[in-house]
Amino acid sequence: MTEEEVLRQIGLNVRRYRLQCDMSQEALAERAGIHPTYISGIEKGRRNASVLKLNSIATVLGVELAGLFSFQ
Repeated sequence: MTEEEVLRQIGLNVRRYRLQCDMSQEALAERAGIHPTYISGIEKGRRNASVLKLNSIATVLGVELAGLFSFQ
């Protein structure tokens, strides 16, 4: 996978889990302590989020960090 494909897949996973939780980007951002535009950038595959930020997102979404790295 290219770097772009990896970022895109992580973003898709964040979005999928967020929607399963019926949560807006703004709500996720507030609970994770991240700016909403940063969440948007992650979901669009434009941001290379740190593992610590992804861990915060996973915690809020109630999923294992590894779940964000699922490449199907």
